[in-house]
Amino acid sequence: MSPAAQPQNSTAVGLVFLERVMYTTLTTATCCVFLFINGTMLYTLRSKPVFRETCRYVLLYNLLFADTVQLALSQLQYILSIGRIFLTYPVCGLLCMLGNLTNPVSPLVLVVMSLERCVAVCYPLRHAAIVTIRNTAVAVMLVWAICLVNVLIQIVLLLEFPFEELETLQMNTFCNTVVMVLTPLYSDYDRAYTYFLFVSSALAISSTYVVVILAARSASTDKASALKARNTLLMHLLQLGFSISSTIHNPLLYAVSRLVFIGVLLRIQNVFFVSLIILPRCLSALIYGLRDQTIRPVLVYNLCCRMKLSGASFKSKVSP
Repeated sequence: MSPAAQPQNSTAVGLVFLERVMYTTLTTATCCVFLFINGTMLYTLRSKPVFRETCRYVLLYNLLFADTVQLALSQLQYILSIGRIFLTYPVCGLLCMLGNLTNPVSPLVLVVMSLERCVAVCYPLRHAAIVTIRNTAVAVMLVWAICLVNVLIQIVLLLEFPFEELETLQMNTFCNTVVMVLTPLYSDYDRAYTYFLFVSSALAISSTYVVVILAARSASTDKASALKARNTLLMHLLQLGFSISSTIHNPLLYAVSRLVFIGVLLRIQNVFFVSLIILPRCLSALIYGLRDQTIRPVLVYNLCCRMKLSGASFKSKVSP
């Protein structure tokens, strides 16, 4: 290598390193901002009795908690991949199983929230008797139980892989859910479960939307309430689409990795991470926090580090 080529190579390596640091910093900073917003929203939903004792806010808390855990795990895996840190199979499996536990929570909770809105429109006089804190707690426990059973089945299928035949449990690639698909049976089960989960969730939410539209045409139905419920169900369908987008991140990235060079892949990885992971997992807090008239003033108050905000209307809303 000529002496003139050495400075050029050093400059190219320096530019690539600088670009990687810039992308990583921007992505991590964005994720930290949304983690702060989600964390503040979670604190807000536990800060007042009106939130702890209202069914839809209890459901929202579980939805937001699952999204926040998913966002934190995705950011951790992203940092590990950018830092080229390889984990062992047990550690990576633990992270993936935690993600598989919380990932299905979002669509299932959205179904429960849609059913709650449907009951509010179709049976307004019986809504308070049907949608109680006790029934909501049972629904939430059922959702988490379904997700836990799914994880236990995945662990059993994963243990069929002959780990004892490996020379070492140290992985030679980055940790993600795609890499942990080690057996054909596990792959078939995971694919079937994911398809069934999102198709059934989409059908359930769409059905409640149709029922609400039909109820809105009834003369005995509160038109304003039905319109608000219809908009809420549309938002739930949108959120379900966001949840689906986050599940295709790793397969899509794996497919692209076979077509482009590593330098281009790193840029695409950043775009995918922001658009398919960060944004879908943070929109729940933003949508509900800014849309709900009860949550908004308390959320703004907490986001501003509990600084005093003027206005008598704000004081009246934040009171229990």
